[in-house]
Amino acid sequence: CQEFPQFSLNAVDGSNNIIEVTNADLDGKWSVVYFYPKDFTFICPTEIAAMDKLLEEAAVLGISGDNEFCKLNWKQNNDIIKDIRHSLVADTGLRLSERVGIVDWNEGVCRRATFILDPTHTIQHASENALDTGRNVDEVIRTLKALQSGGLTACSWKPGDDFVG
Repeated sequence: CQEFPQFSLNAVDGSNNIIEVTNADLDGKWSVVYFYPKDFTFICPTEIAAMDKLLEEAAVLGISGDNEFCKLNWKQNNDIIKDIRHSLVADTGLRLSERVGIVDWNEGVCRRATFILDPTHTIQHASENALDTGRNVDEVIRTLKALQSGGLTACSWKPGDDFVG
């Protein structure tokens, strides 16, 4: 497992303030950092709204290459994401996306990737969907809880299940 790269990026928080976020904001916390291709699209709002379900278990950041002003406008005008509580982060120039290896240069966007980081910023899970396929947030939650459990978990393990081995 490798450490998630350091970053310092502008974002729009849950209260629609433009803020700066860094990897230090994730210190000591389990975190889910997910990337999505673009603001003002059809699949992305469904995932973004669902990602708020993770906030009980982890810090959450949603990232795309669009700038913070675009994200603010999108949040203010999209009923699906207007009330989300986690920050949407602007990876303008796709520099962080490139550092984690998820840029689709043909489309000029980051791919739909999810990283689960432990409290030391070590990547414990990475997954990627095709640009046209949304993620199942319930599976992200299950994977996060399995990683947090500290035991050997079977493929369909759920909290409360026995460990294997």
